[in-house]
Amino acid sequence: MKLALFAALAGSAAAFAPATSVTKSSALASTPYNPEFGGEDFDPMGFSKMHEIKGAFPNMFPHPQFLEEAEIKHGRMSMLAWTGVWATEGLGWHFPGAPVADDWATALPVWAREDPGGFGLILAFIMIAEGEGVSHAGDNFRGVSKKIPGDMGFDWMGMTKSLSEEKINRYKTVEKKNGRAAMIAMASLFALKSIPGSVPIMDVIGN
Repeated sequence: MKLALFAALAGSAAAFAPATSVTKSSALASTPYNPEFGGEDFDPMGFSKMHEIKGAFPNMFPHPQFLEEAEIKHGRMSMLAWTGVWATEGLGWHFPGAPVADDWATALPVWAREDPGGFGLILAFIMIAEGEGVSHAGDNFRGVSKKIPGDMGFDWMGMTKSLSEEKINRYKTVEKKNGRAAMIAMASLFALKSIPGSVPIMDVIGN
């Protein structure tokens, strides 16, 4: 399992590593958003434009506001999930007194069975947080939300107040890229568990 964690980490290392210092063209230098794609979103299938399809049922497809919010949220969950798997399987860290499973893939049912009270409390907290998050986001499915995607208004330490707009935008981009890498890493771990041989690199280094 440690080799599996190492493989997933190595495969996503490029997304976490700082960019190499190179000379940029004037066109890219003036493009702070997605410079890899000339300031545009990488969307060759046009998913972010499906809400513009004429003749479709009203509100049948989500607006880019909803898609961006969903991407950021799932990226954050995947980063937390990857950290949890790495900490428990890779480092052997566990909360004192918490149920311990033989494998991270079976940890959830083991926890629910052996500590139903603690499991219920965490589940209730997630439900409340999700409900508040959806309420705070507004109607972003139709693209009429006034909220910035990913901004939950949770900055009780005021860490963003001392940052310039340029640095805030940079951190937002870094978070998105790390979230994408974490989603790929978690998908590879689930695929490895569910379908043996579905992650070819593991056939080379073992699992």
